Amino acid sequence: MFWDKISPLYDLFENVYNHKVYVGTGKKVSEFIESTDEVLECACGTGAITVCIAEKCGRLIATDFAAGMLKQAARKCRRFSNVSFKRADITSIKCKDDRFDKVVAGNVIHLLPDPGKALAELERVVKPGKKKTASLRELEKQIQADLFDHIVTNGGNLTVLKLAEKYITTRINARPNTRAGYNTVLNVLKKDPFGNRRIDKVRISDAKCWLIKLQQKDGKSYSAIHSIRGVLKPAFQMAVDDDLIRKNPFYFPLVEVIVDDSVRREAITRDEERKFLKFVKEDPHFSRYYEGIYILFKTGMRISEFCGLTVKNIDFKNHCVTIDHQLQKRGSMGYYIEPPKTVSGERTIPMTSDVEECFRIIIANRKPPKIEPIVEGYTGFLYFDKDGSICYSLHWEHYFKHIVQKYNSIYKVQMPKVTPHVCRHTYCSNMANSGMNPKTLQYLMGHADIGVTLNTYAHVNLDNARDEINRVVKAV
Repeated sequence: MFWDKISPLYDLFENVYNHKVYVGTGKKVSEFIESTDEVLECACGTGAITVCIAEKCGRLIATDFAAGMLKQAARKCRRFSNVSFKRADITSIKCKDDRFDKVVAGNVIHLLPDPGKALAELERVVKPGKKKTASLRELEKQIQADLFDHIVTNGGNLTVLKLAEKYITTRINARPNTRAGYNTVLNVLKKDPFGNRRIDKVRISDAKCWLIKLQQKDGKSYSAIHSIRGVLKPAFQMAVDDDLIRKNPFYFPLVEVIVDDSVRREAITRDEERKFLKFVKEDPHFSRYYEGIYILFKTGMRISEFCGLTVKNIDFKNHCVTIDHQLQKRGSMGYYIEPPKTVSGERTIPMTSDVEECFRIIIANRKPPKIEPIVEGYTGFLYFDKDGSICYSLHWEHYFKHIVQKYNSIYKVQMPKVTPHVCRHTYCSNMANSGMNPKTLQYLMGHADIGVTLNTYAHVNLDNARDEINRVVKAV
């Protein structure tokens, strides 16, 4: 018969004309085989799939209608003790019902004169309740499509964790704070089973369900999940660009999947600002920080920018402040200098007379240690703690926290949460509500995108709306 005659040359033909699919089909099938399975393979041919099944299963019976094919397959599988070969007709399998854990028939159903009869036989001899998978013909088509589109089979065998690690290695210019965030994401993936999933197995629904699980079961906040997705979305896009997968499973709006439970940082009112500053100025302990806090409220500087200011950055002659760097500190690195958060963050801002007076008082009262500290060539910083260390953002966060706590322990009408960043929000909102040109405000805030200035920082309420309408009506 035909198949007996071509059996000695069959492997040669397939390896020359169809090698990747020939090999890839067996690997794909083996993913569905478990170590305890008893498997029946019909139309095994020369054993290309048989070898892959034998490596995974408990026992395998490989059958084919052509004796020549069985001879080639037996030679190929002689190292396996769990495989036996029989001549059999796929449309009339001689065994009892529900015999096998899995049945396999590769590249044959479409060649039969009565495919339905063969499928009925396969369904008869396999145990009920087993997980249904794509047919081998469908799997073969998928592999062929992947090869045609140059998609790497099995996603390059990369797991989600390995993909994230690979993506992070490409972020060579990431700042230390960003790298710390990357490590947090990697730690999540190392502990979560999702990190071990192969990337080509992750669907959009899988990604959504996992993010929901992070929030509802693991208790992670919206901002934490936003950071995790902030790594995985571009990582999977890199995999798409590298032809490892077809689609990015994290390409969807996050707010449509999980609840945004983040607390928006609100600006405080002008009255609250006045009360807060008055309290600080009159408090015997916290009054030492009054000028710095006043400057934060009246300039909108980022706290890291303010902490990085040196005496040389304050130009009393031209009444302006040059912001061209920021001061950061991490435990392992100590103090270090970074450029502003954005390119637009590098700016020179004017000083009002009251802000200028505050800077004069700070400089007059600054008490540096005997040896003035130098950080990457910068010296002459404005504030130092009791140990002579340069004050950085965490110092000021604590100062604000203790001020609010003391205020609220004295007054019945409570002061809302006030932080250095709330000062920035408040300044921006006050300037916007005063009618400042949006582009000017964007420059003063150091924002690269005016949308950030208007949507995130400029807080408007009903009273603001009423005032604005009244102003327009009077103007008309």
